[in-house]
Amino acid sequence: MLISLSSSPSPSSSLPRFSNWKSPLLESSSLKPQTTHFLKPLPSSLCYSSNLNFHSKTPLFTRCPLRKRLDFRSWAVSGFDLGNFESVLEAVGVLTTIVVVHEGGHFLAAYLQGIHVSKFAVGFGPILAKFNAMNVEYSIRAFPLGGFVGFPDNDPESDIPVDDENLLKNRPILDRTIVISAGVIANIIFAYVIIFAQVLSVGLPVQEAFPGVLIPEVRAFSAASRDGLLPGDVILAVNGTKLPKTGPNAVSEVVDVIKSSPNKNVLLKVERGEQNFEIGVIPDESFDGAGKIGVQLAINVKITRVIAKNIFEAFNFAGEEFWGLSSKVVDSLKQTFSNFSQSASKVSGPVAIIAVGAEVARSNIDGLYQFAAVLNINLAVINLLPLPALDGGSLALILIEAARGGRKLPLEIEQRIMSSGIMLVSILGLFLIVRDTLNLDFIKDMM
Repeated sequence: MLISLSSSPSPSSSLPRFSNWKSPLLESSSLKPQTTHFLKPLPSSLCYSSNLNFHSKTPLFTRCPLRKRLDFRSWAVSGFDLGNFESVLEAVGVLTTIVVVHEGGHFLAAYLQGIHVSKFAVGFGPILAKFNAMNVEYSIRAFPLGGFVGFPDNDPESDIPVDDENLLKNRPILDRTIVISAGVIANIIFAYVIIFAQVLSVGLPVQEAFPGVLIPEVRAFSAASRDGLLPGDVILAVNGTKLPKTGPNAVSEVVDVIKSSPNKNVLLKVERGEQNFEIGVIPDESFDGAGKIGVQLAINVKITRVIAKNIFEAFNFAGEEFWGLSSKVVDSLKQTFSNFSQSASKVSGPVAIIAVGAEVARSNIDGLYQFAAVLNINLAVINLLPLPALDGGSLALILIEAARGGRKLPLEIEQRIMSSGIMLVSILGLFLIVRDTLNLDFIKDMM
């Protein structure tokens, strides 16, 4: 189960550290094994691009001309930080729930059609706990990075006759198509339900843009503190040049001027409360020769929430948000694949996804809703890709069968196709897990 969290705006970052666009202190700078398993390793491709794959160029709430949707995808990433254990558990819980929903879609579609199912597992590896009910083994496994639904079609230990009409492989094309696509459908429905729940409970966050760049933090004994800047000040202009309305570009302009002006006076027009005045700041020179003033900068926005007034408005808001997020996911995936040489480094695995989820969980409940919805949409879209280890690959084989007048490809060929896909995804997944683990902040601190 691959996920491409990519986004450019502020979607565009490579997943990991979701931090409302803020500068750092300006110091200077399915798998489907042939036992017939719908095996789903955790999303392994979060291309957050300024990329969880989102490109938000148009506000989702067009009725608010001066506002645009709060986009957690615009959060930047510099090194993953798992943060406190509680937030990590919340992130793991979100991902596990998404996996259960996906596999539950496959399971339910098979069960309701009377198709034999032998296993339903959450996680991979050694079994921690299990029980049997109605000839199905339900288990929780050691590594909560995915899950699978097992079918007894090619299980040598199964006592079900190979010609049993209720084996998945013996069912008509339509029945098998329903089972294979049910996981994707379940994730799409779940994404909408999450957004709908957000609309009814906490509301959809929107941000209203204001001129300038906010200073949320000033380091003690820094140049900014020495020259009179305070937390909460808003920089409206730098050396007489007004800043853009809002956004990362405004922050970057301030950062660039500060870095290029060590030991030189930088004239800042500042808004403090109801007053506007000018402050001259002389950046200190850092070890690399760049200027630094010891502040954190952020886009100047006010976040409010839009809550539906009635059930009809709730459906309308949820629909707009769902389609907006879906289009961004698809756009981001298109950009990822069309320019893969540059976006490959932004592909992240389950460790990075959990790190991002943990940071989102520490941030606010709005971000966690959006995080869960986007992961569901990502999982659904990526699993439709016609790759051997994904649901889309299985659907492609069924389409080939239909085109051949109901004649399946030779079993040996199908097994080679699926095995090669599983091997490639496994290698990619292992690489991403190792790379993302080495990028965790506490791992870096030990190295």
